Amino acid sequence: MNDMEDYRFPLGKYEPAVEISDADIDDYIRVLKDFPGRLKNVVDSWTDDMLDTPYRPGGWTVRQLINHLSDSHMNSYIRFKLALTEDNPVIKPYNEAKWAELQDSFTIDIKPALRILKGLHQRWVYELKALTNREFQRTFVHPEQQRSITLRESLAFFAWHCSHHLAHIENLKKRMNW
Repeated sequence: MNDMEDYRFPLGKYEPAVEISDADIDDYIRVLKDFPGRLKNVVDSWTDDMLDTPYRPGGWTVRQLINHLSDSHMNSYIRFKLALTEDNPVIKPYNEAKWAELQDSFTIDIKPALRILKGLHQRWVYELKALTNREFQRTFVHPEQQRSITLRESLAFFAWHCSHHLAHIENLKKRMNW
C-alpha cells in the first residue's frame, strides 16, 4: 500500500467476512457501544483550527468527518429498522460527499454530532442486543450495490466504519503531535 492508501485506509480496505459468528456479532456490538465515548475522548479538547484540519491530504476536515459519522450512522440505524419492519426494503442511498459540504457538516460545532452519536449508538446497541439470529438474517436492498445485505453484514461493516474513521483522527493527532 502506498502512503496515500495508508492515509485513506489506515486499517486496510473493508473486507467482508465470509462468515460472521455470534462472537463476531458481540464484538461488533461492543465496538458500536464504545465508539461515541472513544471518539469524544480523542477530540474533546481540540480547537477549531484542529477540527478544521483535513485528516489526510485532499480529505475532509475532522469536523466534516465527525458530522459524516453522525449522518452515516443515522442512515444505517434507519436501514436496520426498515429491515426489521419490512420485507427486504429498498433503501435510499445518499451522496456522502455532498452532505459533507453542507453547512451543518462544514462549519457547525461538533458537539451536536457527538450528542447524536452518543444517543443513536445507545439506541442502536440496545436494539442489536435484543435481536435473534433470525432477525440478524433480515435484509435490505442497497440499489447501488444491487444486492440484498443482511443486518449481520451491515453490522460488520459499521463496526469497521467506526474503527476506520477513528483511526483517521488518531493518526492525524499522532502526525501533528497533538
